[in-house]
Amino acid sequence: MSDNIDMKISLTSILCLLAVSILHSGSPAQAQGVGQDLPNVQEYQARLAQYQAARNVYDVEATAYWDAIAAKRRGRNAKRRNHEAIGIEDYVLSQPPIYTGPPRPIDPRAPAPPAPERPEIPVVADFLQNAVEQFDFVPQRPPSDLDFKRAYAKVALAAGLTRDQIVGVYVFETGGNGTYDSQAGLVPYRPGARAISPAIGYNQLLSTNSVSLLAEHGARIVAVLRQKANSLSGDPKLVLERKINALRRMIAFSRSVPDRWSEHDRLAKTTAGGFGIHAAVLDIDIGPLLQVQKLTDSVRFARSKGFSTPLTAAELEIMNLTGDGNGFDIVSMPQALRGRVPTANFFQQQGYERNPVARRTGVVANLIADIENKMQRGTQAQGARELAAAF
Repeated sequence: MSDNIDMKISLTSILCLLAVSILHSGSPAQAQGVGQDLPNVQEYQARLAQYQAARNVYDVEATAYWDAIAAKRRGRNAKRRNHEAIGIEDYVLSQPPIYTGPPRPIDPRAPAPPAPERPEIPVVADFLQNAVEQFDFVPQRPPSDLDFKRAYAKVALAAGLTRDQIVGVYVFETGGNGTYDSQAGLVPYRPGARAISPAIGYNQLLSTNSVSLLAEHGARIVAVLRQKANSLSGDPKLVLERKINALRRMIAFSRSVPDRWSEHDRLAKTTAGGFGIHAAVLDIDIGPLLQVQKLTDSVRFARSKGFSTPLTAAELEIMNLTGDGNGFDIVSMPQALRGRVPTANFFQQQGYERNPVARRTGVVANLIADIENKMQRGTQAQGARELAAAF
């Protein structure tokens, strides 16, 4: 009996000693951890204060700068409406402020941030699938890319566009070797390439462009196809009739929202119908009409503003790239001012900060020269030579 009691006491003592040993072995580490965290937190707070002070100074300066950019833009627009001359005083002549302070420090107490989610950008396969499901539409693909180039050149000439304009835009947008179904970011020879936007084709038409163009010009495109169908018979005529009917369904969908870019953008990016409409860019009949329409809209916009001089390829590309309003603001600038006016005058802050070409070139003259040089370098590419020969 006493032996059992002694054994229990001894076992209890051992367990107690073990527990105490474990407790004490953890205490110094815990104390050391607290001691180490405190200086880290204090250092973080000091660095955060430095960052906030520097950032506040920059934000005040940047806000004043971009407010001035917006005010000058409104002033230029008002002068154009009143048919008044625009001079150097109508632009901000300094470059945007650049933040040069310390980076924002990382809070040592914060959990590791999750990896940023990359929104999935639809690709050609998605556009094709939704075109079938939503509109019973399968684009008529060309036998070869050269066939598409010939169709594109024919439509461009009929619209009054020149070979230099069309080839220049093609070279700038695709590098001179793009195919009719090239999508931005999907370079065949680059392993692991990913789409960076839904832009497709020779002038990289966005899905929002496809929706917007059908909403505005759908009836004219249908009329062109109808005229072609009237000259056909048999199976070719039936195929084109089905295409016209599908196109009418796409046009109705594009007009199901108010005629605003924001609404077209929502349809293009968030709905199955919007995805499906973009497949029309791949069709050998509809695709050239859509892409040429985008460029002729820019030419007509410039003419409507009194710009009678033919747009160079670089000027047309600027309007294609930045939108007609901003593009016209650039191309209508007198040559004498282009070397002095910063490119920032034609952007909002976020757009400028995301545009490395605008930041790198600095002033309008350099921006136009950069585009012209890229066009010139790409004219000897195989695709560019084929497109030029199609005219």
